[in-house]
Amino acid sequence: MQSLIVVTGVNGFVGKHLVKELIASGHKVIGIGREENAHEKIADDLLEYVTVDLSEAWPNLTHQPDGIIHLAGLAAVGPSFEHPQDYISLNSAMVTNLCEHYVKNSQKPRIVIVSSGAVYDPRQPMPISEKGTVSFSSPYAISKVLTEHQAAYYTSRGLECAVVRPFNHIGPGQLGGFLVPDLIEKIRSRSDDSSPIQVGNLETRRDYTDVRDVVSAYRLIATHPKPLQQALYNVCSGESLSGLEVLGTISEVMGINIPQTDIDRTLIRPNDVMDIRGDNSVITSEFNWTRAYSFKQTIADILSA
Repeated sequence: MQSLIVVTGVNGFVGKHLVKELIASGHKVIGIGREENAHEKIADDLLEYVTVDLSEAWPNLTHQPDGIIHLAGLAAVGPSFEHPQDYISLNSAMVTNLCEHYVKNSQKPRIVIVSSGAVYDPRQPMPISEKGTVSFSSPYAISKVLTEHQAAYYTSRGLECAVVRPFNHIGPGQLGGFLVPDLIEKIRSRSDDSSPIQVGNLETRRDYTDVRDVVSAYRLIATHPKPLQQALYNVCSGESLSGLEVLGTISEVMGINIPQTDIDRTLIRPNDVMDIRGDNSVITSEFNWTRAYSFKQTIADILSA
């Protein structure tokens, strides 16, 4: 069944992939962003594009949506320590403006609020299910937990809100500041093949999922024809890879020897946990969600993008 879905933060890394996923599945998409125009990669795919600061107001749309996938927000952990109130205020205000609009509207679309696996306390048994312990380790995490509580509040007000907690996601088009694109850039920018690259702690393990599989999960939740069974869903692979394994896969796909590494202490986070991985059994059982991309395939697609 064709649905009309609104995607906020549509011009971002995840948003562009989500538009392609929705369109390929036969749905129509309205995009919302702060930029004046939709990104050229998706502009022709959108039924409508709206420029607005969602922390100020929710727009009056020309068409009534069946679902909303809310990606927009401040989304980097590191800068949240420097601007804590911006993260808490702005991320919360966007959800307030969105949900208050539809509480007062006779048509009430399903609302998918994108939180983060970063809200989980890593000091607990792995894999972490949706019942896992939450911690407040950064202003970013605090802002995400706050939006989750808002989703619960607005559900009590008559909206159907679902929260997703994605773990690390990677894929074509991801910008620097994350392990995979940073390692690729460091390898490519070496003066010669014998030069070492500067790295942090590559022994830590993280749960990586291809962004195209992540947006497939968002689509399934937003467009499911029946009432949702849960209010919270992990989106993750259920497995973890070390930075050393990531570097090894990148090198294998590039057809080179694994580079020598030097430790850059500035890249090591204090009290960084050694292993984090999630439990995806809830979303798998309810929606029959499966991953279409292996880690090696993802790396190959990133390198060829």
